Amino acid sequence: MSDFQVIADRVEIEALRGEFTDAVMMRDYDRVASLFTPDGVWRVPDIPAEMTGQEQIRAWGRRVPEFVDFLVQNTHPGLIQLDGDTASGRAYMSEVGRGRDGRSGVNYAIYHDRYQRTPDGWKFTERVYEIRYLDESPLTGSVPPRDADAR
Repeated sequence: MSDFQVIADRVEIEALRGEFTDAVMMRDYDRVASLFTPDGVWRVPDIPAEMTGQEQIRAWGRRVPEFVDFLVQNTHPGLIQLDGDTASGRAYMSEVGRGRDGRSGVNYAIYHDRYQRTPDGWKFTERVYEIRYLDESPLTGSVPPRDADAR
């Protein structure tokens, strides 16, 4: 594999992770699902949630507004280990959010990832979310009112 291909693969995988965060923040779970292989798995043991396949990811996403008031997620670059048309890696996460039930929290976590090169580019075959720090203190801030003209 050429040095150029290694660089391109790393950039594409980092873009995949960034697009995941953007899609989650925009609550675009059709796009989230498209970032996984057809049999890809997304696991969030602390919720607990496990979705296998794009349709389960979409279905879970349709339910998110029922239980999440807001979520702000930030991805920080982590390890990428390439192995031909597959790769593994970690992405470091920070999140702040509040549920519709009033519970809130700040957490720092790691996504343990597996990736696959496909004809449509790199996709997740597995994402597993591991919380390393959790603070469930009530958040004192709020979502600012939205002005439709400001968009």
